[in-house]
Amino acid sequence: MRFIDVRTDFAFKKVFGSEESKDILISFLNAILDLGEEVIVDLTIINPYQPSLFEGLKETYVDVKAELNNGTTVLIEMQAYNQGGFGNRIQSNLAKAYSTQLRSGDKYVKHNRVIALTVTDFAMLHDAELKEMVITHFGFMEVSKLVLFPYNKMDMVFVELPKFNKTEHELVTMADKWIYFIKQAGAFTSIPKSLLNEETINHALKIANTAGLTPAEEDIQEKKSRWLADQEELELERQVALKKLVSIRAANAQLRAEKQAALEQVKKSEHTTKLHIAKQMLQAGSERSLIIQVTGLSESELTGL
Repeated sequence: MRFIDVRTDFAFKKVFGSEESKDILISFLNAILDLGEEVIVDLTIINPYQPSLFEGLKETYVDVKAELNNGTTVLIEMQAYNQGGFGNRIQSNLAKAYSTQLRSGDKYVKHNRVIALTVTDFAMLHDAELKEMVITHFGFMEVSKLVLFPYNKMDMVFVELPKFNKTEHELVTMADKWIYFIKQAGAFTSIPKSLLNEETINHALKIANTAGLTPAEEDIQEKKSRWLADQEELELERQVALKKLVSIRAANAQLRAEKQAALEQVKKSEHTTKLHIAKQMLQAGSERSLIIQVTGLSESELTGL
């Protein structure tokens, strides 16, 4: 038994965004999103294409887009590689989904909440207080008092897969199980025991089973998986090169420090020699102007002798 690697955008869309994925997506969102006492009981998976209202503005796609039963829109993306401007793109998609809800004549009270849920296969947030957090949730907040803006209707939620290190036997919550599924499904050869009793995850595994793919889907997934493997290899090479660069820079810094120390020592030795010569010339009764000319010492240094 083999399963597709859900970290590719094709597989992620197939598992979470297909017509038969409603129960899967409801379970996943209830597990990951912090909605307080609200529980998602129904949703509609809609077209992830986000057209622009104005000519010339950028049109965008997300991997999965859903409208919850309470009117909230959730934009869901699986990002395998940290591309330039990725964080800005998330904010742009979020703002566009929020702003394009209204048409001419609509009142602003009609705005519904929009959440951008992003799963990354790389560590994105490196702040000391966030580096151990697998799931992070951001909203508008007063920065000095850390009080949430009372009218906040735009949120960003991140799930960073590399920060999740639990083994199968350590899975406790549904969030644990869904994150484990996304991170490890491509390596499964059978359904893990800890997931056997989870109906929605079993449904997701059924969709992810390679036996159910058409030849065209197998070809797409193979290309996506190969690309993902290439990116992981490039990232490893980048990390190795970065370590070498850091090592070279450290060695160069050490050499510069040693060179500077040697120069300082030479200067100190030369100065000591000049003082010794000046002292001998003073004892011999030489003119102060001649001593300064010969040794290069200042008047004050000569006086100190």
